[in-house]
Amino acid sequence: MLLISGPSGCGKSTICKQLLESDDVVFSVSATTRAPRPGEVDGQHYHFLSPESFRKKITEGAFIEHAEVHGNMYGTLKEPMERAIADGKVYLVEIDVQGALQLKALEVDGIYVFVAPPDFEVLRNRLSGRGTETPEVLERRLKKAEDEYRERERYDHIVVNDNLERAVAEIRRISGLPEEPDAGSGGASRG
Repeated sequence: MLLISGPSGCGKSTICKQLLESDDVVFSVSATTRAPRPGEVDGQHYHFLSPESFRKKITEGAFIEHAEVHGNMYGTLKEPMERAIADGKVYLVEIDVQGALQLKALEVDGIYVFVAPPDFEVLRNRLSGRGTETPEVLERRLKKAEDEYRERERYDHIVVNDNLERAVAEIRRISGLPEEPDAGSGGASRG
């Protein structure tokens, strides 16, 4: 299991999309009790469950981890992870820092990677460039990012996302994934 986390705006979703281009990677689809948003597909974006079904799965021990967030339950199912690993695949989990550290504290086996921004000015520019937050929300996100950044030393690996290709190559190396089929043709080195 490869767990990727880091502060909002560090590029973890973009990195995960690049990793998913490999047939050797299976993405963790979380379960949730929240209603699907327009365009969301069950089993692709989330496994949408009723609260009763979610609670039953908790009782059955079907989750690696689960939590309640803003009145809805979210969780990572064990069975897809076990199937992917049995098939020799890397099971990719994009998770928030709090969730990753909970799994680490429970000694859930995996490779824990913290994706860090090059610096907080770059992070501020990435978040403000989205144009989706008010100045107050932006400042809250930056404060949370600073708090999350302090937790980076608790991870197995810290990857600074100052260059997307280099960051993806480093995570591929860390997780034991083969090089991209055409990655060696450009003469690039991963010194």
